[in-house]
Amino acid sequence: MVKDTRVVNTDYVQGYKVTQTLGLVTGNTVRAKHLGKDIIADLKKIVGGELQEYTEMLSEARQESINRMMKEAKKLKADAVINVRFMTSQVTSGAAELLVYGTAVKLKKTK
Repeated sequence: MVKDTRVVNTDYVQGYKVTQTLGLVTGNTVRAKHLGKDIIADLKKIVGGELQEYTEMLSEARQESINRMMKEAKKLKADAVINVRFMTSQVTSGAAELLVYGTAVKLKKTK
């Protein structure tokens, strides 16, 4: 048994054996910035550099998606989510979906 649910992008958790596969768990969110931030980002595109408004938006979306995936995993009483992957897609102009998914599993500590 594991104290906290772990999230890894590998197919194992070091020091543990997968004893049961509980199934696919997902989390997603669709985000958009308000018009003012879009205008600022458009101006930055002209001179180049990081579009911090969008970096911030995607960071928030990533965290929210992980939280939603973990909520699903906890409903299944999972010890871990393995093989975690992220996917993004543009839903409409100025709005993006961030999806995270993985396999919820039960673990047993190895000797």
